[in-house]
Amino acid sequence: MGSIRLYSGDDGESHIEEIDPTTHPAWSTLHNAKGIVFRSSPPGRFSDFHIAPRRQYIITLSGEAEIGLADGTIHHLGPGDVNLAEDLTGHGHTTRVVGDVPRVTATVHLDD
Repeated sequence: MGSIRLYSGDDGESHIEEIDPTTHPAWSTLHNAKGIVFRSSPPGRFSDFHIAPRRQYIITLSGEAEIGLADGTIHHLGPGDVNLAEDLTGHGHTTRVVGDVPRVTATVHLDD
């Protein structure tokens, strides 16, 4: 299981920071949330460059996805991986469902 933070940099691009919850105390505290949404996306689904609509955790329950950045970097997400999406401005990122099965996610909308 891996954790990442997807955020907007000063350069107007989205960036990924790998997070180890044992060394980031803020990840081990209670977070206020507005709600949760479960989604299923079919294999091959592609979302071109977009920003996160709000601060949110996206937890991959099953299936796999790739997050693409403008510099060509691809980050793989699989079952159990957690993405804190905070790239609320700028160019954004792409999302592609890979593999043979749908990607099922739980998206937790965070209070600001």
